Amino acid sequence: MRHLRIAAEACLFLPGGRVTDDTSVLTLKTLVFEPLLRWTEGGRAAPALLARWEVGDGGRRWLFHLRDGAVFHDGVACTSRHVLDTIEAVLGSVDMFGMKWSYSRYLARARLSTPTPSTLLVENPEPFADILDILSEFFVAREDAAGAPVLGTGPYRVTGFAEGVAELARVGDAPGPERISFRAIPHAEDRMAALHSGEADVAMQLERMQAGPRFEDRFAWGRQVSTLSVMHYLNCAEGAFAHPAARLAINLAVDRQMILDTLFQGLGVLSSTVVSPLHMGAGAAGLEPLPHDPDRAKRLFEAAQVGGPLRLRTPTHMPEKALAVTQAVADALGRLGIGTRIEIQRDRPEYAREVGRKAIGDVAIFDSSPHSTFRVLDDKISSASRAVWWQGYHDEEAQRLIAAASRAVEDEAREAAYGAVLRRLHANPPWLYLFHPVGVFAARPGAGRFVLEGTGILRVEG
Repeated sequence: MRHLRIAAEACLFLPGGRVTDDTSVLTLKTLVFEPLLRWTEGGRAAPALLARWEVGDGGRRWLFHLRDGAVFHDGVACTSRHVLDTIEAVLGSVDMFGMKWSYSRYLARARLSTPTPSTLLVENPEPFADILDILSEFFVAREDAAGAPVLGTGPYRVTGFAEGVAELARVGDAPGPERISFRAIPHAEDRMAALHSGEADVAMQLERMQAGPRFEDRFAWGRQVSTLSVMHYLNCAEGAFAHPAARLAINLAVDRQMILDTLFQGLGVLSSTVVSPLHMGAGAAGLEPLPHDPDRAKRLFEAAQVGGPLRLRTPTHMPEKALAVTQAVADALGRLGIGTRIEIQRDRPEYAREVGRKAIGDVAIFDSSPHSTFRVLDDKISSASRAVWWQGYHDEEAQRLIAAASRAVEDEAREAAYGAVLRRLHANPPWLYLFHPVGVFAARPGAGRFVLEGTGILRVEG
């Protein structure tokens, strides 16, 4: 196809130091830029702009080599200095809520250098296999003469960008259409309408339609379970959920399949631990979701002497239908005789900051977006790190297993080590596990070949 038109929720080019989990922005970034490493299903890293690497000193020394011939779209050669500049920019940036990213903590003891224009050296006092996870989230970009961060080394260059539309042209003999128009259409129903009217060839993020997509035969459809975890944080530091029996009880009390079926048209997969089935360690863990067992939940709540009322905190969005999901949890608890009080925070950035300050009441809905098992554990679970999203959870066995996983360097060893951690967190949950959404896109027949990744990136393959 010579010209492909993609309808997505947003169309933005972020500064080089900004990291995002917005799936439409990530799709656009993947077309124009290259990640340092490419995430693959199962949580393993594959070559990208960094084409190969050598590991030494038991995982303490990592030497990365840029791919040969990497050139920005204005003809400037891409060097390891550009890579290091990108990493340093990320380390000094904040997220969409104005909160410091965790990357600076991960790399606090690491020394990064550029021995040659084509190599990046990372040295750390301890084994550091998790550097692969971190680098898979960084994209190298440069600003053009107008100051816009649109110069990349990816398969498409930007020929125009205005009013929520990016015009892209294929570089060299890369596979795919010659031209792509990437257009922002904020509402999922409107994206579907653009596909119906012929204004778009592909519509992304259709799982966000209020009534769900109809999966009409006239279009080609794609679905993919997401690495995103929708869950409720539990206040493990004080109150009802400081007791492990209460944390298990709430997981048994809530009919999560009912929530999926009634609120999300079944577009999701039930969670069994803190990460998705696509994360590293999930295969080795071999877990099934905790069952809906209100009778056992009631006995466990009684053993933990949980009465109520419990404070359930929620924003109005992010995650989708947050208030309705929280109400379903309150209803489930009410059926067991446990009173609740729902507290709504309408300022979403402030809600995130409150969660970061541990002001979550007893239960607070949230989501977990990293596709790295290391990041989820280090940011949200580890009582050694006690990072911004940690909510007081401490389990000696889990902590021992996390420490062991941090020393595993080879992929097979990391998979087994993380599997052991995930099994422990299934048995002694720190959260109310809910589900992993299923992403949906639709395409006009003959529009091309597309793959929807677990990260939500829509990859154009032809």
